[in-house]
Amino acid sequence: MSGHSKWKTIKRKKEVTDAKRGQAFTRLAREIAIAAREGGSPDTNFSLRMAVEKAKAESMPAANIDRAIKRGTGEDKEGAALEQVTYEGFAPHGVAVVIECVTDNRNRTVSDIRHLLTRYGGSLGEGGSVSWQFSRMAFFAFATGSRSEDEIFELAVNAGADDVWYENDHSEISGPVETFKRIGDALRKAGIKVDDAGLRMQPNQEIELGPEESVQVMNVIEALEELDDVQNVSYNLKISDAALEKIAAA
Repeated sequence: MSGHSKWKTIKRKKEVTDAKRGQAFTRLAREIAIAAREGGSPDTNFSLRMAVEKAKAESMPAANIDRAIKRGTGEDKEGAALEQVTYEGFAPHGVAVVIECVTDNRNRTVSDIRHLLTRYGGSLGEGGSVSWQFSRMAFFAFATGSRSEDEIFELAVNAGADDVWYENDHSEISGPVETFKRIGDALRKAGIKVDDAGLRMQPNQEIELGPEESVQVMNVIEALEELDDVQNVSYNLKISDAALEKIAAA
């Protein structure tokens, strides 16, 4: 499995406090609202279905999910309008970062991100300064279960995927953006429960640092991910097993 997914798994295990759960609910509600803008129901809107399923997996109350859908469709006009914005910059040691946000106050969001990056020795860049180093991809992560690697590989290829990773009891599939719904439908039809899915910026080339430097960078990534307006942070750091061990032990 990619280092990105291993890091997400470690992070989820640590997110057990009520405060962390509240932040997760805020982020999930915004994801649902943005997906709901595309219209339809979770049965016909795959992005919305995945967002709702992720929210349910985090034990988000049904009332919160319903309110988030209505906010996205415009039925609930109480909340401020949400917009998707993306920022680019550098973490310490020259690691490129692409920060995808959903916000109701763009000025607050960019101020928070700039302040955090500067505090950790990074910097906020101009639009296009690092995004050329990434390609947008669809991804799915799930427990392999009793299925063989050949079965998963065949399912992925038939659905248009580019790559499949396996490690221990977990698998990850990635492919072009246009295959997102097709791969998701194929996994659902096969009875595979997806743990994480979405569109992300995947680095065209990764850089590798020593364990200490990697941990410094991941501390910045974690701090960015904890900002309420941040939905996803992509980076071109290759996380070594040694760095993951340090992160897990922290």
